[in-house]
Amino acid sequence: MAQSEEVYGFFIPTVTLMGIGAHRQLGEQIKTLGAKKPFLVTDKGITAAGLTQQIVDLIKAETGTDAIVFDETVPNPTDKNVEDGLAAYRKNECDMIITLGGGSPHDCGKGIGIVSTNGGTIHDYEGVDQSTQAMPPFIAINTTAGTGSEMTRFCIITDTSRKVKMAIVDWRVTPAIAINDPLLMVGMPSFLTAATGMDALTHAVEAYVSTIATPVTDACALKAIELVSEYLRPVVANGEDIEARDKMAYAEYLAGMAFNNASLGHVHAMAHQLGGFYNLPHGVCNAILLPHVSRYNLIAKLDRYVDIAVAMGENVEGLSTREAAEKALTAIQTLSRDINIPANLTELGVKKEDLPIMAGNAQKDACALTNPRRPTLEDVIGIYTAAL
Repeated sequence: MAQSEEVYGFFIPTVTLMGIGAHRQLGEQIKTLGAKKPFLVTDKGITAAGLTQQIVDLIKAETGTDAIVFDETVPNPTDKNVEDGLAAYRKNECDMIITLGGGSPHDCGKGIGIVSTNGGTIHDYEGVDQSTQAMPPFIAINTTAGTGSEMTRFCIITDTSRKVKMAIVDWRVTPAIAINDPLLMVGMPSFLTAATGMDALTHAVEAYVSTIATPVTDACALKAIELVSEYLRPVVANGEDIEARDKMAYAEYLAGMAFNNASLGHVHAMAHQLGGFYNLPHGVCNAILLPHVSRYNLIAKLDRYVDIAVAMGENVEGLSTREAAEKALTAIQTLSRDINIPANLTELGVKKEDLPIMAGNAQKDACALTNPRRPTLEDVIGIYTAAL
């Protein structure tokens, strides 16, 4: 029987540099893009760790250019953050953007970039492909192994007036060049390593059970799940394990390839509300919600959750499909416990009276569109309640 016409896109940066020492090619890439005055978006933590100056010195040595530094990015970057960064970008007449850090600097830089060329405010680009003009030349240097923001078309910015995380999904915010060097990740503290690693796992799991998954995204997702399951515990235990750092960098990039093209689901739709409402760490919210949303989704994708269990190293021989699928949930919870992820949302200060409004906002989140099961408002409140 002939299938109806369906077209799937696949979006990744034009160039990605992976491996130990990859960041040292930054100067060459700046020259390739023809930029004269780079705008470096990062945060105070990266600056305090000495990485900002390291990159500024590298840019100067390789290109003779003095980068303008904007290190005011906050965790869960806001519309005001983007506005301030854009003002600095324009004031200094910069012609390219370099982001250094994890998801927060990358997303803030994307917000600055898209508004700089398209005008208006960041609020105008909430949703899918709302821009019409390309960003300035853009290089994303990653220092965490989790968000995938250095290579995706996703940009998450908090609307401070609504206390909602806006999901901007636009192929034009995909960085031109992504750099993943494990040497820049060695100093990441264990709690951040754990949280970002669980973010990567969530990306891979949600992409694998997405309603628009393809064989290409499936391959990326399953390999990412395997790598996270094997290397996240060792790298949380010893952040200087460079092999584990390198493998986690590949894991988060593969997970990014998967969800960048298959999208996500209700874990992210719900986690975005927790971040917007309480300014909580995104990876931790994902880790707590993942087994609960997965349990809700289980009946829609039993066979796929069996695959996830196997990829996480679970022995499913002799089990029924349902029993094998539930092994995936057990494996996720065990991994979270092993790396000291908080057990529930109550530990993060989430209040039961806020659940209905967050559930309503989650239903409107772009990530909810590809969840394998269609929850009602009451279902989402129930999932939040179970996670309390």
